[in-house]
Amino acid sequence: MDFPWKRNLAVLWIGVFFCSTAYSISIPFLPIFMNTELGIGENRLELWSGVAFGITFLASALISPFWGSLADKYGRKPMLIRSGFALSLLYLINYFVHDPYLFIIVRIFQGLLAGFVPASIALVATNTPEAKTGYALGIMSTAGATGSIIGPLIGGVVSHYYGNRNAFLFSAIIVLVSALIATFFVKEHNFDRSAPRSRVRDDIKQASANKPFMALLGVMAVTTFSVMILEPLLTVYVMEMGVDKSSASLTSGIIFSSVGIATIIMAPRWGKIGRKIGYAKVLMIGLIGGGLGNIAQFFVSDYIGFGALRFGYGLFFAAVYPTINALIVETTDSSFRGRAFSLNQSASQLATMAGPIVGGLLGIWLPIRWIFILNGLTLLVAAWLIIRNSNLHLMIKSAKPKRITVRQQTHLKQRS
Repeated sequence: MDFPWKRNLAVLWIGVFFCSTAYSISIPFLPIFMNTELGIGENRLELWSGVAFGITFLASALISPFWGSLADKYGRKPMLIRSGFALSLLYLINYFVHDPYLFIIVRIFQGLLAGFVPASIALVATNTPEAKTGYALGIMSTAGATGSIIGPLIGGVVSHYYGNRNAFLFSAIIVLVSALIATFFVKEHNFDRSAPRSRVRDDIKQASANKPFMALLGVMAVTTFSVMILEPLLTVYVMEMGVDKSSASLTSGIIFSSVGIATIIMAPRWGKIGRKIGYAKVLMIGLIGGGLGNIAQFFVSDYIGFGALRFGYGLFFAAVYPTINALIVETTDSSFRGRAFSLNQSASQLATMAGPIVGGLLGIWLPIRWIFILNGLTLLVAAWLIIRNSNLHLMIKSAKPKRITVRQQTHLKQRS
């Protein structure tokens, strides 16, 4: 490659970091924004919050395969530019919205025009040497985690001192930085625009024939659902613990960041462990530890203990998404990898859509603390399915760490 892949990785890491930061600045505080700025009463807040979260991801899940097909034809960099500038404009529009129904419409367009992060992951997966792909994807996963640390802290401070509406203005500016980074610094190589554009139906058919890959899509959907079922409720739950509404944004921002801090600490270490014992085994450890960590949160009633348990949960759950990405690399052919990550994004977005809606409904019918039990059991069931399902059991046995294979090949070359 003429353009060093490590430099390209660094540029994309920065772009994803800014994009994830922008998301985390404003989105975690939607319930407070809808209550204080859009006039949604507390008796309907859980349901409206669930819809506002979920509708964006439903739109994104439906359109993601289409954007993936265009990316195969015209390149991933154009998708980065398209989504970056579009999302920046839509965040800016949110700043001026005062009607809750118009806010929902803007959220729909945010889903339809999104795609910066999955396009970045696909570009890394297809523009990195084969032996380094798993490592590069692991590094990319820390960009989103770092953004999830910085974003809620910035958003909490902005919401606390300047108002929740101004958080959208900050998000618009930061996403604009991501778009500019993609425009001027991202390089895409080895891309043939003369190749025929694939059809979504053919991509799904090809993916369906790959049983380990389909199993990974199922695990991605289940784990994402378990995370997102709590997403619209955490801020409300913090207020139920006795935190004053005026400081709820700042307190919940710190608690949101605890999972991201844990991810930054443990994700690289889980990557090293995965290369030694196998990524699928690390995935099971992450699911079991995350499930037990969620169940433990049922038993705390103060926000300090709650934040500490969220951090402990994050130490284990940090293993899940990077190892899923690494196993996608292991179980798919390089020529299909870009489309594989697009389908993975669709599975994630469908679960991201369903989780907040179900969480919003459950928040009406059940005390929020009981949802932590359901969440933990969901992760434990996912781990149990990995053990019981024959396709996934085969995947665990067959998925070998790339570093071992490369060392073996080097050793053989030296001997010869």
